[in-house]
Formats: sequence, structure tokens, C-alpha cells
Amino acid sequence: MTITDGPDFASSSLPRHLLRGAVGLGALIGAFALLPLYGPVTLALAPIGLVALRGCPMCWAIGLAQTLSRGRLQRECTDGRCELKPASR
Repeated sequence: MTITDGPDFASSSLPRHLLRGAVGLGALIGAFALLPLYGPVTLALAPIGLVALRGCPMCWAIGLAQTLSRGRLQRECTDGRCELKPASR
């Protein structure tokens, strides 16, 4: 039995996920790094970063792991014990 329920933070491809990370982290860093130069208006970048990261940097990191393992691993549960195994091809 394969269990696939639960939150899914993965992207459809690795390049797309990395692009989302670059945009999200760049916007978050820019929001605070540019604050002394341009004032509070730069804080408008923070929501853009959070949307690109789908909520938080940790959510993005979890999605990166899911994107990398998609199709390579599957969780199998037998008698109340779950294991990660290579996916059958």
C-alpha cells in the first residue's frame, strides 16, 4: 500500500523549484537589505517572497526534497510499520 496523503510542497520540475527559491529568497533578502536605502516601501517585497516560497523557507526546503525524491522513493506501510523504499519502475 502506498500512502500519498498529506501536504505536497513539490514543484513539477527541479528547475522550476529552484527558480521559485531564487525569487522567494531574493525577495525576502531584498526586503530587509534594501530597507536602509529605500525605506519601508521595500517591505512590499516580503509578501512576494513568501508567496514564491509557498509560505516559508522551510516549506520550500521540504518541497525541494519532495521534488528530488518524486518518483524515486515510495513509502510502504505494513503492519503499522512504514519504510521508504525505491519505487518500482
